[in-house]
Formats: sequence, C-alpha cells, structure tokens
Amino acid sequence: MKQLLEFLGLIAVLQGATGLVHEFTDWDIGLVRRIGFLEGHEIYASVALLALGGALFAAAEGRRSG
Repeated sequence: MKQLLEFLGLIAVLQGATGLVHEFTDWDIGLVRRIGFLEGHEIYASVALLALGGALFAAAEGRRSG
C-alpha cells in the first residue's frame, strides 16, 4: 500500500508541475489542460494536484512497510 501511495503521489506531483509549466511557458504538455470543466482554472487545479501529491507522500510515510 505504501508503494501505491508513493506512486500516486508522484503522478499527482508530476501532473501538477506540468500543468504549471504549461500555464507559464505555453508548452503543450500535461493532462490538466485537457480537462474541459477546468477551463480557466488550470493554475488552481495544478496547485491542488501538487498539494494532493504532498499529502499522498505524507500518508505513505505514515504507513508501515509491507
């Protein structure tokens, strides 16, 4: 379970970071920009993904191995 939480945390952090990179550099990367109902709120969604990733990493640290 710990490894799953770490993996999901990594995915969330990467998607949040690529969403912010897309907003500030206009590169064509990330999944946040492809979600229609987030139109105009991509920065907030990216920051929320970064926070979710941090929370998942913290939850993974609180779990026992195995």
